[in-house]
Amino acid sequence: MGRGVWYRGSGNSGGGASNAGGAWRNDGGVQPHAFDPDFQPELFRGVLTRRVFAFLIDLVVLSIPVILAVIFIFFFGIITLSLGWVLFGLVSPATVIWAIVYYGSSLGGPHSATVGMRVMDLELRTWYGAPGYFVLGATHAVLFWVSISFLTPLVLLVGLFNGRRRLLHDIILGTVVINSSVRTQVVPQPRAY
Repeated sequence: MGRGVWYRGSGNSGGGASNAGGAWRNDGGVQPHAFDPDFQPELFRGVLTRRVFAFLIDLVVLSIPVILAVIFIFFFGIITLSLGWVLFGLVSPATVIWAIVYYGSSLGGPHSATVGMRVMDLELRTWYGAPGYFVLGATHAVLFWVSISFLTPLVLLVGLFNGRRRLLHDIILGTVVINSSVRTQVVPQPRAY
């Protein structure tokens, strides 16, 4: 049996009913968003600014192993009379794989947050309130890098025009980044069915 999905009820159990801001469920009803900026503004307060600083922290975390690998390859090349420098060709693909594994495992981990997000008290959730998982985290990172390569820092402007402060890749994937300490006070924990 598959993993159960939890959501907060809208008080409407009839099939085919509509709810603004919700999504269709398999039983014909509408599943509302778990986080509402009108009723829970504290979940989204300062999220964009914190996300920028979290990104910078994650950039440092991602860079440290890459820098150490480059230093190792440099000295290995000196010892092997430049034969080891062939490994420099593997640095770029290894960096991409490292970033995907880092984001996938951290956003799909128990905290649903990268190291930078944890420092800045943020966490990733699906629009219906469930925590992240590995494939979602990896895809989140790939879409972020693709969107930022086309839109540069202008991708942050998307977050200014919606109440949940979601960026373009968040909207595409159906995720939301919220203040994690506030979530535990406002939103009930998921129930297992």
